[in-house]
Amino acid sequence: NLAGLYSDMGNYAAAEPLYQRSLAIYEKALGADHPHVAASLNGLAGLYQAMGNYAAAEPLYQRSLTIDEKALGADHPHVATSLNGLAGLYQAMGNYAAAEPLFQRSLAIYEKALGADHPHVATSLNNLAALYDSMGNYAAAEPLYQRSLAIWEKALGADHPSVATSLNNLAAFYQAQNDISRATEFLQRGANIKENNLSLIFTTGSESEKRAYMKTLSGTTYRTISLHLQGAPNNPQAARLALTTILRRKGRILDALTESLNLLRQNLTPENQALLEQLSAKRTQLSNLIYNKPENLPLDEYRRQVSTLKAEAEKLEAELSRRSAEFRVQSEPVTIEAIQALIPTDTALVEIVQYKPFDPKAQQDNKWGIPRYAAYILKSTGETQWVDLGEAEPIDNAVKQLRRGLTNLIRRSRAKKTGRALDELVMQPIRAKLGNTKNILLSPDGQLNLIPFAALVDENEQYLVENYRITYLTTGRDLLRLAISNPAKQPPVLVANPDYDNSDSGSTVASRTPPNSRGTQEENNTSPLIKGGQGGSRRSSDIENLTFDALPGTAAEAAAIAPLLENVNLLTETKATENAVKQVQSPSILHIATHGFFLEVDLVAPTANPLEERSLLVVQARPGVTPRPRPPRQQENPLLRSGIVFAGFNNRSSGEEDGVLTVLEVANLNLRGTQLVVLSACQTGLGEIANGEGVYGLRRALVMAGAESQVISLWRVSDEGTKDLMVKYYQRLLRGEGRSEALRQVQLEMLNGEEYSHPFFWGAFIPSGAWTAFD
Repeated sequence: NLAGLYSDMGNYAAAEPLYQRSLAIYEKALGADHPHVAASLNGLAGLYQAMGNYAAAEPLYQRSLTIDEKALGADHPHVATSLNGLAGLYQAMGNYAAAEPLFQRSLAIYEKALGADHPHVATSLNNLAALYDSMGNYAAAEPLYQRSLAIWEKALGADHPSVATSLNNLAAFYQAQNDISRATEFLQRGANIKENNLSLIFTTGSESEKRAYMKTLSGTTYRTISLHLQGAPNNPQAARLALTTILRRKGRILDALTESLNLLRQNLTPENQALLEQLSAKRTQLSNLIYNKPENLPLDEYRRQVSTLKAEAEKLEAELSRRSAEFRVQSEPVTIEAIQALIPTDTALVEIVQYKPFDPKAQQDNKWGIPRYAAYILKSTGETQWVDLGEAEPIDNAVKQLRRGLTNLIRRSRAKKTGRALDELVMQPIRAKLGNTKNILLSPDGQLNLIPFAALVDENEQYLVENYRITYLTTGRDLLRLAISNPAKQPPVLVANPDYDNSDSGSTVASRTPPNSRGTQEENNTSPLIKGGQGGSRRSSDIENLTFDALPGTAAEAAAIAPLLENVNLLTETKATENAVKQVQSPSILHIATHGFFLEVDLVAPTANPLEERSLLVVQARPGVTPRPRPPRQQENPLLRSGIVFAGFNNRSSGEEDGVLTVLEVANLNLRGTQLVVLSACQTGLGEIANGEGVYGLRRALVMAGAESQVISLWRVSDEGTKDLMVKYYQRLLRGEGRSEALRQVQLEMLNGEEYSHPFFWGAFIPSGAWTAFD
């Protein structure tokens, strides 16, 4: 059962050993031909099928079927379960002729043994309908889909995951018939159920478990975008559904983690804390009941328990919403109207998304196309606009070329050439939808997270910074969180010029960092990543081989900024320690001027299709298991590969105080109420890319910590040039300029000057989060 839960959540690595252990125990205790052995075989086979390992799944299904037929008789429901699984595998393999009689026999057994309205009958109907759909027999498929949906809604309730699966299948069916109206209607209903269930599932679980579950939703997200862009590009209803889905799901894990940490930092009253704990318990009970209905629980009692738990949870939600504006924002469903209400009149939200186009008419292996980028544009009034930007590969290649161009001071013209090339692919099509709007709230996706859009070059050979103010968001949903401000608890904190060699022994070590630069050395001044020997990639364990030189420019930077800030807490040299930063509690401003690092690893994951929901497999004691995409190979925690360094780093020990503040540690800082965090260091904007979730790096960690806005860098920066930029930035901030506009004006000064006109100097720093002036 635990393996089944992990499988449903997409956590296949956790599920496999549990299935194998269950199988081994049953075989040893009960013998190789016991029905419980068949059930474990069925579960393990379903897991392998979901992982795409058909060769491993087939003999397990066949053995399960043989055991059940011999032990229980040919008409037992467990035999139908095995038939259903084997038929689903053959369908996935494209062997429709072998699948059809097995599905038909499974359906007949279930109807005879369990009655025509049982959920297992609905599963068989759905599977047979999906098979006929794949075969092009639409007349046979439609009534089976409809009957399956009706049974599930009646038996399990309108919000059950199986109902959502059925609705999504019908949506794809009608899309293939070019019935866009009905396809949109069913997708919308399915999306609403998924949204409700997502809120339940995210009540508990680790970040990795949340990531695994979100991957299982990628297929329906891609289908929704594809319905609009490929199926109905001129349909406003389809456009609204696509954007709503993006707004609800993009960056969702970050939101869930941020909300949890914020609630912990709120110092709730005992009464409110008790309410929150009660709500968490009710949501957990409801989630477990919906996703793991006990086999022996009568349907009437199941529906009663679900209804009771829902009512109790809704009552607690209403009370917490009445007491807390923050909870109210978190618990309300995201709508386009709610986001539009928070977009200033002179501003546009640009949501960029990477997706795989879905073709419902194609054969099973060809339904998913190669990745593409698209952009949705939303203003404070008017309808959603959009543009399909084309295939992702040429855009991603242009991103790599631009990053090389921006960090190459030898071939200075390369920055403009590569900036123009990427602009033609991405921003020029978007600009056509912006009209006269010059202020952009930009939510990138994929590799586009790693470039400063201000350094792109338009058709008039002007950098975008010359005409546009660009502020970065993880998602447009950020506007809901940013609308609620919290007071700071401490005055500004300024950390600069750490004594990296500070230690008891007082020894010094050889330098591996270029003087007058912040961060790790880059080969040929073109790569933003640390490289290992022989061109290999370093892992986080290689941080022990890094040492850093002093940054005299940060001392001058601190000396110039400190007088501008009232009651500033200045931490320099031996006082600029990791522990001192950890002790900070909600300063109004946190400015850290030191070295930063990002260690790259090879992130190789098996290629897999997104979520396929057409074939629900009945596995012993569970109503349905949906095939999932293959999981990525286990990798080192990305939150440990990026960070910033402090005093004593060069002579660090293996104790708690090692002079390194990793992303994981930054996320646990209390910056609730902090209006601005500036990381005046190199590569603080880098990290592992997760499509739909942004960059797993320092910016993400600062959002989790509660900071309203962040200024971070995308490559190794000049020490002296950064000092000048930062001093001028604070001067403008304290004159009342907005957090994004102040940075833009300083960048324009540098661009129009002589010494720092190259975008290498002014383009590295990007603003994200709140863009307005300080309170």
